[in-house]
Amino acid sequence: VSAVLPAGGSGERLGGATPKQFCAVQGRPLVSYAVRAMERISWISDIIVVVSPENIETMKTIIEKYGHRRVTVVEGGITRHRSIFNGLKVFAEKEFSSHLLQKPEVVIIHDAVRPFVEEDIVSKVVMAAKEHGAAGAIRPLVSTVIASAADGCLDHSLERARYRASEMPQAFLFDIIYEAYQQCTDYDLDYGTECLHLALKYCKTNAKLVEGTTDLWKVTYKRDLYAAESIIKDNLSQRVCVITKGKESLAQVGFLLPESLKNQIKVEAISVSPSKNDSHLQNIISGQCYNFVCVNDKRCAIQEIQELVDMLEKSNTPLLYPVVLISVHLDISENNSFSIGMEDITTIKKFARETKKKNILVYGLLIQYK
Repeated sequence: VSAVLPAGGSGERLGGATPKQFCAVQGRPLVSYAVRAMERISWISDIIVVVSPENIETMKTIIEKYGHRRVTVVEGGITRHRSIFNGLKVFAEKEFSSHLLQKPEVVIIHDAVRPFVEEDIVSKVVMAAKEHGAAGAIRPLVSTVIASAADGCLDHSLERARYRASEMPQAFLFDIIYEAYQQCTDYDLDYGTECLHLALKYCKTNAKLVEGTTDLWKVTYKRDLYAAESIIKDNLSQRVCVITKGKESLAQVGFLLPESLKNQIKVEAISVSPSKNDSHLQNIISGQCYNFVCVNDKRCAIQEIQELVDMLEKSNTPLLYPVVLISVHLDISENNSFSIGMEDITTIKKFARETKKKNILVYGLLIQYK
């Protein structure tokens, strides 16, 4: 499975000189969120981002700055359909790309200005495409659609209950959508917008429609940028990563803590030391998880917390809102009483004061556990 993200729009409806896909939301360009959403899905092998010629270097800089992987930048056309067609050609036409990518069974098409797509809806659309040849997410119409007559008066309206709004992501068997683009007319390429329609018109493929979620909306106007920022802020407060080392006693807590939290917030649980540069942990950090609980059996685990802070800084995650790191020392000794030395407390306090300057809040917690 591969993904094509058209990101060549001029953003005229947004206003301003910067195309909307490159506008910053929480310090990160909007297109980076969409790429990250696809990148975090392990079974997507290649991500093609199609941008206008003048923005190719900008996109390459974003990929480098935010450490995006499996991404290829392709020059777009003058219209949406021509851009998507260019994105598909890197799998099929050697002369179009210096490095021909392996042709996927299924290709996902998703707008670069729809940053909040979750793996669940992507998976449903892909599975439906495998069975039906094409599939797309839909949502109920919010407003009634009306048609006006030549004199500007109401001609007729559509029965809203019978119609749906076509959204993204959409997915296709690669051979079907590529054949459709090869056959379609210049008129389709210049004035069309609906990929599902091309599959139906030229390949007689009836797309399966999949009910989408409310977060599939597209950033179109300036107010949408503020809404996107609000959603991201809310998501940051609803995610936590629990990190434990491999010992059996710690692993038990590493299992129980996420189990008790998962009904309230999104929880990632990994059993590894931050010092190991674990790729899963790096993906979680780059995906903007802002809260961490590190469970260890050391009385003062400053080194491990320091390594986690270093990973956060290297990830280029914009720390506009506080990151919370809770270092939990789990005392599993047989003693009925336990204590922590003043030297350890002084070390933790000093470290916490320094990291607070970087908008990272460090807390220490000592627990006796039997």
